[in-house]
Amino acid sequence: MSVVVVLEGAGPGRFTVAVSPLAELAAGLHVLTGHGHHAEHAPWAREVARTAPAVFRAGLRRFSPLWTALRWRGFYTGLAGPTGPAGRPAPGSVPAGPTPPLPPLSSLAPLSRIPLDHFAELTAYSCASGYHGYAFDRVLRDPAQSAALRHAASGLPEPHLELAEALLRDPEALRADVLAFLDLCRPVFFGALWAETEPLLARAAHRVRQRLADDGPVAALAALSPSSVRLADPPRVVFDKVHHAVITPARTPVLLIPTRYGAPHLVVKNEPGLPPVLHFPVDAPVVGVTLARSRMLALTDPSRVRLCRLIARQSMTTADLADRLSMTRPQVSRHLRALRDLGLVRTERNGRYVHYGLDLDAVDRIGRDVATALQY
Repeated sequence: MSVVVVLEGAGPGRFTVAVSPLAELAAGLHVLTGHGHHAEHAPWAREVARTAPAVFRAGLRRFSPLWTALRWRGFYTGLAGPTGPAGRPAPGSVPAGPTPPLPPLSSLAPLSRIPLDHFAELTAYSCASGYHGYAFDRVLRDPAQSAALRHAASGLPEPHLELAEALLRDPEALRADVLAFLDLCRPVFFGALWAETEPLLARAAHRVRQRLADDGPVAALAALSPSSVRLADPPRVVFDKVHHAVITPARTPVLLIPTRYGAPHLVVKNEPGLPPVLHFPVDAPVVGVTLARSRMLALTDPSRVRLCRLIARQSMTTADLADRLSMTRPQVSRHLRALRDLGLVRTERNGRYVHYGLDLDAVDRIGRDVATALQY
């Protein structure tokens, strides 16, 4: 499956690049909840968990469905300027060009102003961990929608069902609890995190704005992911994701938000009636899911594995490998070419001989690259 951004008729003015403390807060909370997936930030996450007060640790568990598998849309509230009915952005309200950072996190007013029905709808999607097949626009008043929410949440790990029940029981109280927890994040960890991270995100946002202006949307969007593919007729960029969506910036302006703590994930938000959001890592992974998969498959061939075992110990020529493996030189050359194209073999010319060696660093990274690519 994939997310397709159709760029026909969409110039740079259809994209807003915004630095968002609320979005980065969501990324930080995601790491704190599942730091096993984020080795770079695991020591930080363990230290925060060790020193945080019990009330914070309880909230981190209770509200975790809002930032684990399906990122709560509330974290992207207030990014699109004026709002229309039901707190949704008015058509064409996303400004073109540079966008200043949002107010400090202590200003949670945009979240408190979301109409209660809309808050319930967005929260229900996070409790159900998905959009497909669900309609929660009347979840507080429609027994069928309430039952659908309970059924979906009951099939997921706790606290999804707990949060769903709290939403259906007293949505106003739940919203107050969520806002109180988010406000607690600043003294516990986010104040220091944001002071360190905001300049980095501001520089990344500037680079993306510059690329949009200089190279156009196709090149700018393709550079956000190693798993992106550029296609023509019509011009579009395809991101390899585990869900399907089609985004058309010519019709609905798109928000691009850089993240540091969200890496390696590329989060795509495309809820009906709301501007699409691409929450992209400042440093995209070097290896995408396609290359990671190809490298794994390359090492399932028994003959290729034998070849790799030889050149892992010392560099060898095609002729030497053919003799040792009882293969023809063209057969060895085909295997070496495949491994070299995947970045697993290095070459060194010595006079009229070319020696092939296994790139042990690349092989060592395969497991980490696969884990990163699967999360992206």
